[in-house]
Amino acid sequence: METIEEICFKIIMSVGEAKGHIVEAINAAEDNEFVLAEELMELGNQKFLVGHKEHAKLIQNEAAGQNVKFSLLLVHTEDQLMSVETLKIMAKKFIKLYRKLLEEDKL
Repeated sequence: METIEEICFKIIMSVGEAKGHIVEAINAAEDNEFVLAEELMELGNQKFLVGHKEHAKLIQNEAAGQNVKFSLLLVHTEDQLMSVETLKIMAKKFIKLYRKLLEEDKL
């Protein structure tokens, strides 16, 4: 069975990779490379889901009565997870905005 620390690092690693892909997606959209931006967003989402599923397991374990050790590492892990979730939302908005700006330039 994995320790809470191992699970936390797994989450941090996966959402960190997701963050990198999402930032690259924003950069691609800024360069009007929208197909690449969508591909990078999908990669980012896949990596994010790995972390999200691991986090959900912790919640399920606690709901089942298993003690989940509270620590600063767990707080940091959840902070990273939530910040990447927010970044995903903002990235979608940025990509949509860059598309709109490109369309307006063509008028």
